[in-house]
Amino acid sequence: MSKYRHWKLERDADGVAWAILDTAESSTNTLGAEVMVELRLILEELEKDRPRGLIFKSAKEAGFIAGANIEEFVSSDTPEKARVLIKRGWDTYNQLAAVKYPTLALVRGHCMGGGTELALACRYRIAVDEPGTKFALPEVMLGIVPGWGGMLRLPQIVGPAAALDMMLTGKNIDAKRAKKMGLADECVPPRVMENAARMLVLSGTPPRQAKLPFMQKLMNGPLKGMVASGAKKQVAKRARQEHYPAPWAIIDQWQNYRGNTLAVPADEPTSLDALVKHPTTRNLIRVFFLQDRLKGFGKLNGQTGNAFAPQRVHVVGAGVMGGDIAAWCVLRGMTVTLQDQSVERIAPAVGRAAKFFEKKLRDKKAARFALDRLIADPKGEGVRQADVIIEAIFENLEAKQALFADIEARAKPDALIATNTSSLKLADIAATFKDPSRLVGIHFFNPVAMMPLVEVVAGEKTAADVAQRAAAFVRKIDKLPLPVKDAPGFLVNAVLGPYMHEAMKCVDEGIAPEAIDAAMVAFGMPMGPIELADTVGLDVAVHAGRQLVGDASPPKKLVELFESGKLGKKSGQGFYAWVDGKAQKSGVGAPQGLPSVAGDTAALAARMLKPLLDATQRLVREGVVADAELADAGVIFGTGFAPYTGGPMNYLANRN
Repeated sequence: MSKYRHWKLERDADGVAWAILDTAESSTNTLGAEVMVELRLILEELEKDRPRGLIFKSAKEAGFIAGANIEEFVSSDTPEKARVLIKRGWDTYNQLAAVKYPTLALVRGHCMGGGTELALACRYRIAVDEPGTKFALPEVMLGIVPGWGGMLRLPQIVGPAAALDMMLTGKNIDAKRAKKMGLADECVPPRVMENAARMLVLSGTPPRQAKLPFMQKLMNGPLKGMVASGAKKQVAKRARQEHYPAPWAIIDQWQNYRGNTLAVPADEPTSLDALVKHPTTRNLIRVFFLQDRLKGFGKLNGQTGNAFAPQRVHVVGAGVMGGDIAAWCVLRGMTVTLQDQSVERIAPAVGRAAKFFEKKLRDKKAARFALDRLIADPKGEGVRQADVIIEAIFENLEAKQALFADIEARAKPDALIATNTSSLKLADIAATFKDPSRLVGIHFFNPVAMMPLVEVVAGEKTAADVAQRAAAFVRKIDKLPLPVKDAPGFLVNAVLGPYMHEAMKCVDEGIAPEAIDAAMVAFGMPMGPIELADTVGLDVAVHAGRQLVGDASPPKKLVELFESGKLGKKSGQGFYAWVDGKAQKSGVGAPQGLPSVAGDTAALAARMLKPLLDATQRLVREGVVADAELADAGVIFGTGFAPYTGGPMNYLANRN
């Protein structure tokens, strides 16, 4: 029996040791206290009888290592406790990096946070060429920093520019990209991964650090200040330090403390102590757990639910929304038939999808195979074989009812039938169904590829298992399902409508659109409400306003632009002129960095936030979402509402 609870240590005939991680009582590998203590014991054991090499791999189907145990970090709610946790990882990985024999991380599946830092502490890294293989240092998204050596070693391996980009954004790096940038020494298919690992660890090849180009070494040394200055300018465009201190701390700790967060004096604003005490850290960790709760809605119970494995999707409506839903489902591995009135109407969606696949897959062959799974279907023949059918035509009740009458008659008995309606009631659409319990809402947001949230709408007669299967489908395509009740605008549009309406009233009062947008960006929104309206389309804004706000006197400027055919980004002119996909703004309220929230700017932001906050409270009271936590999750992931606040309900509860 193994002396370790979470690890298995084996030696092969070549004298190579294999440290196989299998975190007990967990579907994923996480680096809790017990796991890290056992890792140190393994290193001590191997020091007594050194192997020819050491290879780390995972015993889990789910992936390599998901990162540190977040619950342990949450319980480390004081600087003193946090220092103990950080020091444990920092010391252990330094011990690993210092061993005299070669070490290698064999990464298959997700490799996040502390998992990537473990891989960085090894001499070599192999990435297995599968869609699920991803490296990331996402700590910044939790309001913290990579404290176990990532800030020290990643710049030494891939260069500071690429390293800072990874650390400051938390972005995922796939296997091919990891090899290209030098994060992985090799990228190999699964069938040869163990042999490749054994050969590389015994090869005597110099580590990546030794091969870093001279210019990159300068940027890690004498030119550090220049690199840090450039990074700060980029961060300043996206995040104010008082709202998001972690990216600023990463830059400072790399530049001045060799990536050692423990070395920063406690009274410095970029110290571990300051981050642990900052409300943003608490709120971002809260958002992380909210995201996990949304993911949980995709887990099915019961034999029928577990058997639901959709492979074929039929989308009706090849406009921007329908076409992009189809392309996203294809990207997630499904075969999709796309229906509209003619092949000519479908062609633009297929063209957009081709560009999308090339951009996402970065492999022409893979993009071509993906495109083969997107099938133009003007006659709607795909309805008969589809596991999931999604309607995404224009918002007209009679047209939807007629379409669904045909779909219901031809669909498989167990097919999931969904509407992507954004403003019509499901009860009205389902009124002409023979079996209205089959209809569910699966409401995507534009742009589909960027927005993580999908509302799963249960109408008055929607069967519970239908709504549950819809949530499971949303997770299978890697989106976050939010269960909502059938009410005008559901949650997200119902809070956005009053907010955007208030912004347009400000325009009618003579306030510059740039000033309005700048005030909300300063608050922490990813985009101002006027630019958002232009991006979505002023025709959509007019329609949604009538449905959701019901104002007898709609905003004059909005109506004027709409009636003159100026529909925003799609027509090249709206509240802003659009050139090459970008809004052309005057200097008013649009400085180089982010404006500060002070004086009139703060008052303007508060004015526009009030209707959004009021609407969120009302929807929680009315039970459109189950509770305040889910309201926060929906508004953050559906609108981009400033994550540092923890969401609108949390913001209301904690503001002074």
